[in-house]
Amino acid sequence: MPISFAIIKERKNPPDRRVVFSPEKCQEVIQSFPEAEIMIESSDIRVFTDKAYEMQGLSVMNDISEADVMLGVKEVPIDALIPKKKYFFFSHTIKKQPYNRDLLRAILNKKIELYDHETIIKENGARLIGFGFYAGLVGAYNGFRALGIRDGLFDLPKVEHLADLSEVKAELDKISLPSDLRIILSGTGKVARGAKVILDHLKIKEVTDDKYLNESFDEPVYCLIDVTEYNKRTDGAAWDKFDFYKDPSGFESDFLKYAAVSNFFIAGHFYGDGAPYLFTREDARHPNFSINLVADISCDIDGPVASTIRPSTIEDPFYGYDPLEEKETQMEAKGAITVMAVDNLPCELPKDASEGFGEMFLDHVIPAFFNDDKDGILERARITTSEGTLTPRFAYLQDYVDGKE
Repeated sequence: MPISFAIIKERKNPPDRRVVFSPEKCQEVIQSFPEAEIMIESSDIRVFTDKAYEMQGLSVMNDISEADVMLGVKEVPIDALIPKKKYFFFSHTIKKQPYNRDLLRAILNKKIELYDHETIIKENGARLIGFGFYAGLVGAYNGFRALGIRDGLFDLPKVEHLADLSEVKAELDKISLPSDLRIILSGTGKVARGAKVILDHLKIKEVTDDKYLNESFDEPVYCLIDVTEYNKRTDGAAWDKFDFYKDPSGFESDFLKYAAVSNFFIAGHFYGDGAPYLFTREDARHPNFSINLVADISCDIDGPVASTIRPSTIEDPFYGYDPLEEKETQMEAKGAITVMAVDNLPCELPKDASEGFGEMFLDHVIPAFFNDDKDGILERARITTSEGTLTPRFAYLQDYVDGKE
């Protein structure tokens, strides 16, 4: 049975230029699944122009209400939601975010089937699609940009002024780094992999945590750490990361040993509820705490990275954190920790981010519409039903919808 998809116009402010499918990827969908039809809602902000879609033989129109499935990136304004459709976008509701309660209520009232990109997961809970890799790329680059500006070493342009990743790398090729640069990178997922691309392109030497903690170097180095390295059990017993993921309550942070020998921290980890903070405000005041630059890609406010006291913006990406006063200051202030905490990093690299996202969406989601969802991708991701109710998997959101929490 034919299924029609619509690439919808992004209407949230500030404008987001990303899209689920590039023009070429749309054509690939149609070639791979002849029963798929794709409509393009006209947009003057999308990274790919309307003409680029038309050149791929796609219909660009102002009214896409005939489509079955609406594909977007950011939250859709309530007044733009079309009743009784299927929608894919980042809804920012599954953690009961108060600012989007009315959005979820409207989706239920309009009998929309909502599929959140965050809820597209494997059976084991691992996410299948997202922009994390590109957040890692841009976040690490921005960290080096902050270093250059603060210390008067070099002047990297903003990523949003560069066309794609190749131009990003070309700019990095122009800089020289101080030999005493010691970088710690946390995480093992897509974000950390993206950050690692930047570090490796700069030819910064990767060393094991044992060498990083105990040896001296005459060149910039970095060390990649995961939860088993920056946490420890409070009872001293043996453990593995699955113990930690199952119940992090019996653990405490062991990050300070890295902070004592590092001056640049790239936070690319995933932080789970109940896990220990990597470093607290008290830790940041410790005489052995040597980190003076943090690129917090994870960007959990007042959370596991104490210096991240607010998100920053693409327009104004850096600020300083005064560990003694526990408040914001100038990024170059004496004794301050320079912070990069932009919370929408992939927006700075919309072309590459969109192309990478579309690849994942075609691989993991589109087939489910034509194979009776044999792997349960759609069923696991569906938050609301066409009857205006929450699915059993997301029934925990009912109190949130009702305003009880």
